Amino acid sequence: MFIDAATTSLTVGHRPTNSGMEFVEGLKQYPTANVGDAMDRLNLMDTGIASQWATGRCVGPALTVLTREGDNLAIHRALDDAEPGDILVINALGGTTRAVFGDLLAEICLAAGIAGVVIDGLTRDRAAIKELGLPVWARGVSPAGPAKYGPGSVSVPVACGGTVVNPGDLITADDDGVAVIPIQRAESVLRRLADIDKFEEDLRAKIRNSTTATAVGAVKHLASSI
Repeated sequence: MFIDAATTSLTVGHRPTNSGMEFVEGLKQYPTANVGDAMDRLNLMDTGIASQWATGRCVGPALTVLTREGDNLAIHRALDDAEPGDILVINALGGTTRAVFGDLLAEICLAAGIAGVVIDGLTRDRAAIKELGLPVWARGVSPAGPAKYGPGSVSVPVACGGTVVNPGDLITADDDGVAVIPIQRAESVLRRLADIDKFEEDLRAKIRNSTTATAVGAVKHLASSI
C-alpha cells in the first residue's frame, strides 16, 4: 500500500483463476443496455450508480471491496492485488456523508492498470479525476474525506447498486449505467448479444424503409392533389 496503516481489521479472499479477459473485447462492442437485455434485463445496478462524467464504455473483471461507510482502507489494500484491466467494485454501504475515493486513489488505480471504478458510495475530487481520465460510477460527490481504519474485505462477494458482484464477474459500464455478467454466463451472454444486435439492425432497416416509403407516398399524394 502507498499509505502506512495497519490492515489487521481487513480480510482478503482469493481471486478466481479465470479472469474472463478473453470476453472483454467482444463485450466492448455492445452498450450496457443491450447487455441487460441479454440477461433478461436483470443484473443491472440501480440508477443511483451513475457515471460521474461522459466516459465511453468500460468492460473488465471485478476486483471487489466491502468497506464501512466513509472508510477506504480496504480500497487501498485491494489495489495491491489489482491486475491490468480490472474494474474496482466498491460496496461502501451506499454512504452519502463521506467520499471513499479521490484523486490520489485514482492515481494509484491508473498506475495499477485499473480500467474503471464503481462505487456504492461517494467520490470526491471529481474535476481532478476527470482530468486524469479514470472512469468512475458512484452515487455522487462529497468534499468530505474518508477514514482509514477498516474494517473491510477484499475479493469477496459484494452487493453494489442492488446487484450481487462476485470476484471476477465481468462489469460493463457506460453513460447508461452498470451491468454485471456472472463469469459463468459470459459466453452465452455474448452469443445472445450478437443475436440482439442482428435483430435490432434488421428492425432498424425495416423502420427506415417503411419511413421512406411512407414519405414518398405522401409526396406523390400531395402532388396529385395540387
